[in-house]
Amino acid sequence: MRKIYVLDTNVLLHDPQAPLKFEDNVVVIPAVVLEEIDAKKRLQDEIGRNARHVSRLLDSLRERGRLHEGIPLDQGGLLKVELNHRSFVRLKAQFGEMTSDNRMLAVALNYHLEEQESDSPRPVIVVSKDVLVRVKADVLGLAAQDYLSDRTVTPDAFYTGYSQLYVHPGLIDTFYSERSLAAVETGRSFWPNEFVILRDETGTSKSALAKVSPDGTRLEPLRLAGDPVWGITARNAQQRMALELLLNDDIPLVTLTGRAGTGKTLLALAAALHKVEDERRYRKLLIARPIVPMGNDIGYLPGEKDEKLRPWMQPIYDNLEFLFDAKKSGDLDRILMGLGSIQVEALTYIRGRSIPGQFIIIDEAQNLSRHEVKTIVTRVGEGSKIVLIGDPEQIDHPYLDAVSNGLTNIVESFKSESISGHVTLEKGERSKLAQLAAEKL
Repeated sequence: MRKIYVLDTNVLLHDPQAPLKFEDNVVVIPAVVLEEIDAKKRLQDEIGRNARHVSRLLDSLRERGRLHEGIPLDQGGLLKVELNHRSFVRLKAQFGEMTSDNRMLAVALNYHLEEQESDSPRPVIVVSKDVLVRVKADVLGLAAQDYLSDRTVTPDAFYTGYSQLYVHPGLIDTFYSERSLAAVETGRSFWPNEFVILRDETGTSKSALAKVSPDGTRLEPLRLAGDPVWGITARNAQQRMALELLLNDDIPLVTLTGRAGTGKTLLALAAALHKVEDERRYRKLLIARPIVPMGNDIGYLPGEKDEKLRPWMQPIYDNLEFLFDAKKSGDLDRILMGLGSIQVEALTYIRGRSIPGQFIIIDEAQNLSRHEVKTIVTRVGEGSKIVLIGDPEQIDHPYLDAVSNGLTNIVESFKSESISGHVTLEKGERSKLAQLAAEKL
C-alpha cells in the first residue's frame, strides 16, 4: 500500500535529493517548507547550497506537470507541493502558536484525518530530523520518523578497523615464526588493512597483533609503529594501529575516530611532522578543521585572517605546542614561521584548491556532511595523504548525527578499499579525570 510522507524543511536542507528517495510512495512538501527553503537560499554555506539545489530540483520537475497536482517520479512515486490541507483549527487546542513546524504538522494531520475517512486509508508519516517535531507528531497521533535513507550503518554496526579473534595457539606460533598467516587459516574474511588481535582460544596469555594485507589474503605483523614518533609512543594497541596507518605511505586515506582524549589529533600530528620534517616525504603539512557550520563568515572576529582563525584552531596549536615543547608565549609562532612547511587553515578556504604532495589532516570531521567530505577528499592531489579525525558522538551540526555525518560515511564507504585504513581508538590517554568524564558524563 502506498504511504504518504510529509517532509520537514530540515530533511531537504540535509539531503536535497530526499524527495526522490521514497520509492513508489507519495511525497508531500507543504507550502510552508518552500517558504523556509526560500529564506535559506542566499546563505553561502552548505545549507544555502542545499536550498538552491532543492529549488533547481523542483523547477526541473515542473516540466512534467503542475506541482500542486502531483508530479509522477521515475521510481513510481508522486511528488506534491501541498497548498491545501492547511487548516490550523485542529491544532489550536494542542499547539496554539502558528509556527512553521506547526503549520507543517497541520498539513500532515489534515491529510491523516482525510485518509481515515476513506475506504482504504493510507498511512501518513511525518519525516523530520527535528526530534521535537517528531514528538509533536506523536502527540497528535501521527506516525513520525527520522530521515534514514542517508544512513550507511546502524550505530551498533560501526566499523572499528580491528577485530579480536580466538584461534588455536599453533596459529599464533605460525604467525610469529613465519611473520605471516594466510587469512583463510583463521576461518574468517577481513577487510583490507584491517587489524586483528589474535588470542589463544585455550585461555593462555599468548596473543599477537596483526594487520591484514591490502588484498585481504594475509595477516602480517605491524612494521612501522614500534618506535617513538616525534617523541610520541603508542600507549595501547589501538594507538599502535593508528600509527601503523599514519606512517604507511601506501595508504593515502586514513580515518581515526574515538572519544575526546584518545590521542587522535596528537598521533596524526606527530606522524605528519615525522613524514614532513624528518623524512621529507611530503612538501607540506596542512591542518584544517571546520568552523561549524562550515563556510560561516568569521569576519566579526578582530584582526587579520590568522588572528581570526586562532580561537577556532587553538586545539591544534595546543597539540603543536606539546610536540615542539614550546613553553613560552610566542615560541610556537616563531617555530612555525621558521619551518614554513606547516599551514593551519579553516576548511572555508580549502574549496577549489588542488593539494598535491602534502600531508593533510582534517580535524573534527564528524561535523562535515557527506557532500563536504566528498568536496574535501576530491581536492587531494597526486602524492598527498589525507587523515580525517573526529568523534561521531560529538556532533555540533544541526542536521547531522552519528550515522549520517560525512566521517562515518567515508569510513563505511572506503573500508573495502586497499588504499584506506581506519581505527577507532577506545582508551583515553589524556588523564584519568578525562577518561572518567568521557565515560560518565
